[in-house]
Amino acid sequence: MKRTTRTDTPRKKPGTALERQIGKYFDFLRLQKQVALNTFLSYEFDLNRYRGFLSAAGVTNASDVTDDHIGGFLQHLHRQNLAPKSAARTLSAVRGFHRFLVGEDDSIDDPTQNTESLKRTKTLPQVLTVNEIDRILAQPDTREPLGIRDRAILETLYATGMRVSELVNLKQSNLMFDSGLVLVYGKGSKERLIPIGTSAREWVERYQRGSRQIYAKKGKSEDYLFLNARGTRTTRQAIWDIIKKYGHAADIRKSVHPHTFRHSFATHLLEGGADLRAVQEMLGHADISTTQIYTHIDREYLKEVHRTFHPRG
Repeated sequence: MKRTTRTDTPRKKPGTALERQIGKYFDFLRLQKQVALNTFLSYEFDLNRYRGFLSAAGVTNASDVTDDHIGGFLQHLHRQNLAPKSAARTLSAVRGFHRFLVGEDDSIDDPTQNTESLKRTKTLPQVLTVNEIDRILAQPDTREPLGIRDRAILETLYATGMRVSELVNLKQSNLMFDSGLVLVYGKGSKERLIPIGTSAREWVERYQRGSRQIYAKKGKSEDYLFLNARGTRTTRQAIWDIIKKYGHAADIRKSVHPHTFRHSFATHLLEGGADLRAVQEMLGHADISTTQIYTHIDREYLKEVHRTFHPRG
C-alpha cells in the first residue's frame, strides 16, 4: 500500500475521542520527540491500521480498549498474512500509543501490558564481498561528469556506511577531510563523526573540483554535496537507481541497494577485527543489539568456510 507523505496542510479536525487521542500522539511524536519523517510515517501507517480495526469493533475511545481487543487485533494482523517483522513493529507502535495515554492521564490502564512482544524472525542482510564491491566501484564511466559523481557516491557509501537519507543530506561543510572525518546527521537529528578513507576522499575532491561545479546553480544547490544534472540535491530514489544500475552492470546476482553497502561496510570491518562498539558508533545505532546482527553474518561466513574447506564439512 502506497503511503502518502506528510504535508504542512492542517489535519481535518478529528471526531471521536479515539481520533483525537491518536492525533494528540502524532503531535507528540512530531513536535516533542521530533522523530524522523520515515519513523513518523511508519507510526502513522500502523496506528491508522489499528484505528480502523477498533472503529470496526465499535471502539471510539482508547480508554475502552481491553486485552481482548489487543489479542483480536494481533489475530487480525495474522489473518492478513503480515510479515512477523511488520506485525512486531505495529504492536510496538500500539504499545507506545497506549503508554503515552497513560502518561498523559488520558487512560488509566495500558491494555498492552500483558501482551508479549512478538518475536521477529532474524533475517540476515545480504552482504557483498570485497571483490563484488570493487566490481561495482569500477562501473561508472569516470570520463564523464556524472560518472565521477556516481563513483564519489559509491565510494562514500562504502567508506562510511552511512544511510542513504544521510548521504542525500550531506553538505560540503560536513566534510572534515583534514581530520579524515565526515559529520553526519542521523535519525532524530543526532550527529556523529565517521572516518572516511583516502580513496573516498580523493573521489569526492575530484568531484568537487569538476562535476559539482558544472551542475551547481545559484539558489538551487545550496551547500548540498551530491547534486543532480538540474543542480538540486540528489534524491533517495536516484541513489537507489544508481546502485541498481551499476550492480547490474557488474553482473552482481545479489539484490543490491544502498543498504547493501551499509551492511557490507559493517561486515567487512568486523571480519577485519574491528570492535563491535566502534562499528555501532560509526553506524549510528542507538542499541548495540542492532549492530550484533553483523556478528551473525560473520558466523555464517565462518560456517561457509568450514563447509567448503574442511574434509568432513
